[in-house]
Amino acid sequence: MNKVISHADVINQLSDGMTIGIGGWGARRKPMSLVRAICNSDLKNLTVVSYGGPDIGLLCAHKKIKKLIFGFVSLDMIPLDAHFRQARQNGELELMELDEGMVQWGLRAAAMKVSFLPTRVGMGTDVLKHNPEIKFITSPYSDGEQYVAMPALHLDVALLHVNKSDHKGNTQIVGPDPFFDEMFARAATKTYASSEEVVETADLGGKEGAIYNRFERSLVSGVIHAPGGAHPTSCAPNYGFDMEHLQEYSAAAKSFENYSNKYLNLSHQEYVEVIGGQNFVNAIPLPQF
Repeated sequence: MNKVISHADVINQLSDGMTIGIGGWGARRKPMSLVRAICNSDLKNLTVVSYGGPDIGLLCAHKKIKKLIFGFVSLDMIPLDAHFRQARQNGELELMELDEGMVQWGLRAAAMKVSFLPTRVGMGTDVLKHNPEIKFITSPYSDGEQYVAMPALHLDVALLHVNKSDHKGNTQIVGPDPFFDEMFARAATKTYASSEEVVETADLGGKEGAIYNRFERSLVSGVIHAPGGAHPTSCAPNYGFDMEHLQEYSAAAKSFENYSNKYLNLSHQEYVEVIGGQNFVNAIPLPQF
């Protein structure tokens, strides 16, 4: 039961028109090596579900996204991804813009194998005005309250980045920001996780380490060994945000060719060497809040 595969193996499992969920949150623990692999591929017309960061910006810059379902697209300290802004202003995307809680509830519904979940989130906002396909439902009980019926966000594939994994697909997210990655995994038919480390099962810490295992190994179809795979986003406690790189990436929205020639069309290992090597990535300080 060896689930360790390559970036190319993942790309070979994807196809045009798929619905892909991308874990992480803004500029935190995004599976950027897998995103770059998609950018370097012939894949197109994707529906992407994300609490977006540079994953969405890069995919927009490469015209990979047909429809985006999202709660936001932010680089944290840089409020809005410039590549996403450009694609949206140019009308290049079909959009389903949701409240953050509605994205969570849609993933949870898919994870629970139900068609929708009732919620008050979104009531009284323009989210519902701009998403007329979202219906309401009335409680069958004596209260008779009306709720938003958030539809399930079913995923063909989830792409995640984790701190540790073994070859069986047991994963660990040990930083303070697991967010909703377990919902992405449970909402998807297949899940692929890039990992900072691939270790023996015994090195995951036994019972003490089990708390960091956010979702079952049975959900994981493949593990990709990708040290530095979240760069330029953070992957605490391994490394923080590469703000200098994020600023360079943002500025590249005005002229993408130089950035693309420098950092893309490379293997993950080549990319890490171009940005300064693994020691450089590991030395990026963690943010202080």
